[in-house]
Amino acid sequence: MTLSTALIFSIVFIIFFIFIMGTIAERMLKISAKNSGQNPKQYGILPNDLSSIFGRNISKPSYIPSNEDFFSFDKGFDIKLMGEASTEHKIESVHSATYAIKPKDFIGMMPIPKVVVEEGDSIKSGDILFYDKSRPEIKYAAPISGEMVRIQRGEKRSINEVVMLADKDIEYRQYDLPDLNSVNRVDLVTFLLDSGAWPFIRQRPFDIVADFNVVPKSIFVTTFDSAPLAPGFNLTVQGKETEFQKGLQVLAKLTNGDVHLGMDARGEKPADAFMNASGVVKHWFKGQHPAGNVGIHIHHVDPINPGETVWHLDVHGVLVLGTLFEKGIFDTERVVAITGYEIAKPRFVRAHQGICLEKLVMEVQFQEERNTTDKEGKPVNISRKAVRLISGDPLTGKEITSTGYLGFFDDQITTVEEGDYYELFGWLLPRKGHPTQNRTFPGGFFPSTVYKADTQQNGEHRAFVVSGEYESVLPMDIYPQYLLRAIQAYDFEKMEGLGILELGEEDVALCEYVCTSKHPVQKTLREGLNMLMEQG
Repeated sequence: MTLSTALIFSIVFIIFFIFIMGTIAERMLKISAKNSGQNPKQYGILPNDLSSIFGRNISKPSYIPSNEDFFSFDKGFDIKLMGEASTEHKIESVHSATYAIKPKDFIGMMPIPKVVVEEGDSIKSGDILFYDKSRPEIKYAAPISGEMVRIQRGEKRSINEVVMLADKDIEYRQYDLPDLNSVNRVDLVTFLLDSGAWPFIRQRPFDIVADFNVVPKSIFVTTFDSAPLAPGFNLTVQGKETEFQKGLQVLAKLTNGDVHLGMDARGEKPADAFMNASGVVKHWFKGQHPAGNVGIHIHHVDPINPGETVWHLDVHGVLVLGTLFEKGIFDTERVVAITGYEIAKPRFVRAHQGICLEKLVMEVQFQEERNTTDKEGKPVNISRKAVRLISGDPLTGKEITSTGYLGFFDDQITTVEEGDYYELFGWLLPRKGHPTQNRTFPGGFFPSTVYKADTQQNGEHRAFVVSGEYESVLPMDIYPQYLLRAIQAYDFEKMEGLGILELGEEDVALCEYVCTSKHPVQKTLREGLNMLMEQG
């Protein structure tokens, strides 16, 4: 070994040693601060730019008022993928020949809801299409005007889709609007139920369409989404500031508590509609995904105790309510992000709820021909599924076909390559093209690395063991692995004690992503929530 080589190794070792000692010292300082009753987030040794390598950056942006809550999370993980929608392209309004509302988008709805329109009927935007037989007061409305063309059925005659043929120009249902300044809560709830706007309001526990018989202790609105490739709501409210504020006023009438606004402290200053919102309590959140999830906001601001209910909406839902009272129309138009590596021009479009995706993803080759050989070594040509289309984000979205329809609550379309290939030696090779939360691959040491997504699981289902992986990405005072075990054991008391009432599938989606055991975390959580709902 030459002198220069030895010198380089010595320098690298010294730098590594300093990092290790600095990290240990910072951890001990935070523990001491916590034991003495101080806020440990206010203390540290490593500079912010170095701490960010380890997922810590607690600096408070200058645009946050000093009197508003600020939360900075160490736990979480950002999955940075290729194919993010670009604002360089003009945001165009797009339309399709058909639209559909899918009853299965609503958790807890009976498989065969009551459809109140018949094939061939003319409908206007806001006209009622169907209602749930178990809760007939909650009605589901048409997002566009046109003609009712078919009811697409599934197994056991369950209804998959209620499909409409769209008019070129939308006609809107006329409403007898109540005076928002003088209307009482009972009459307001009745109007929202009859208008078809109520399904945009959801509740915790159970993450279902809100129970209109319950007065929530508070209502939460999240103004940003931290999921992979998710669109920013700043674009959504651009030019609709008045409607957003009006929607917040509607929500204030529905609760005796506060309306909480979850604000984005991760980068650029939020839109004026959010910054200037009045009649709400603002809370700022900074950190990696799932920092934007409403479940995280509820947990840290106004946790749910047994017997309590909290309602929540996204920005789209607030705009629907606000537009209804500001303009007197049922308008479901939203900004939709078309994302994914396979999209030639990832972009934003304006579209109405339930749009058919066929024209939006025409450039994607979902099937491809592949040459291979049979058992006898003869060449054969086979067709394989090359790309998966998702309505929603890659962690929580639902797989659909290219002729399918956008989900009720979705504002994102994602393409992901099918991962049906075999990796020789898997994680043993030091490859850089894989996102990694535990830094198994070199890319884990470079947080800005962007990856191409595929559906490869990188392993098979294994024994479900306690590893601490879930806790490292979930910024909540919950032990998700023990909760999942309680669900599998049908232990209702432990489920509630371990915090199941505060959770929705999106909150544990990242736990499923990092799970070494390849456990279906979201599915298991939903099974537990359904069991508790059945118990009443």
